[in-house]
Amino acid sequence: MVSIIIASHGKFAEGILQSGSMIFGEQEDVKAVTLMPSMGPDDLKAKLEEAIASFSNQDEVLFLVDLWGGTPFNQVNGLFEAHKDKWAIVAGLNLPMLIEAYASRLSMDSAHEIAAHIIETAKEGVKIRPESLEPKDDAAAPKEEASKAVTGGQPGSFQYVLARIDSRLLHGQVATAWTKTTNPTRIIVVSDAVAKDDLRKQLIQQAAPAGVYAHVVPVDQMIKIAKDDQHFGGQRALLLFETPEDALRAVEGGVPLKELNVGSMAHSEGKVQPNKVLAFSQEDIDTFNKLKDLGVKFDVRKVPTDGQDNMQNILDKAQSELNKKK
Repeated sequence: MVSIIIASHGKFAEGILQSGSMIFGEQEDVKAVTLMPSMGPDDLKAKLEEAIASFSNQDEVLFLVDLWGGTPFNQVNGLFEAHKDKWAIVAGLNLPMLIEAYASRLSMDSAHEIAAHIIETAKEGVKIRPESLEPKDDAAAPKEEASKAVTGGQPGSFQYVLARIDSRLLHGQVATAWTKTTNPTRIIVVSDAVAKDDLRKQLIQQAAPAGVYAHVVPVDQMIKIAKDDQHFGGQRALLLFETPEDALRAVEGGVPLKELNVGSMAHSEGKVQPNKVLAFSQEDIDTFNKLKDLGVKFDVRKVPTDGQDNMQNILDKAQSELNKKK
């Protein structure tokens, strides 16, 4: 796997490393190297060399630096000259660039290949509100045309690439890590409550990654779509449910889901929390048991790089804690 060094003035590199871990999960062979006010160029060079020496793969190294021409860049560039056939440097670091680099490591074995690939994502991550301030790009195709290009515009039913229960719905881990892994053309939030909330609908649509449509539909509408989806041109759908109860209604209504990714369920009064990210009421436990009886399997993890937790063990622990509260 390609190794990554994040280099910056001050603690920016450490902060963005932490942010990337929150969204995409902890990463091996990634180091933050910071230039602090008390340090000189030689001190920074020594820290860079120490970080490189710690990697399991020192042949393929990607450097993500904050500023072209700054001291971190200059010291990286001095080391780079002897390895430029394999190593690569990208300046102008932002969080979309880092997340894309993490995702690219899963399928690309070359620092050069990843460096060339992440540039466009880094640019797309720079957006403005109000949208009228965005520079006009006459060459950009409308989103609908881009979607047709992806799917070919041919008749065909939905392919469900992921169905996820997440009380946060469309947030960073979904918009980056899961979207990169599953490559959907449509993200569909299935929720009666959100469908009635114009502000939440607007925020979800704005959070969609470039080239992907985001929709919010009530559960009954999703059931209708699932029963008559032949006009969707073979779209790849990622479904997001706010609660397990909404997911159960969808499955019972005929949405053909064989597996549910369980990512996050927020704590509230009357619930127990058997692990850091999942909280259950008795209704939630009963709902998961009904889904299990319908043949639905559970993939319990926040991001694709996490190991899977055992859902039955989690449910048993939650039930035990609820029984103690009675």
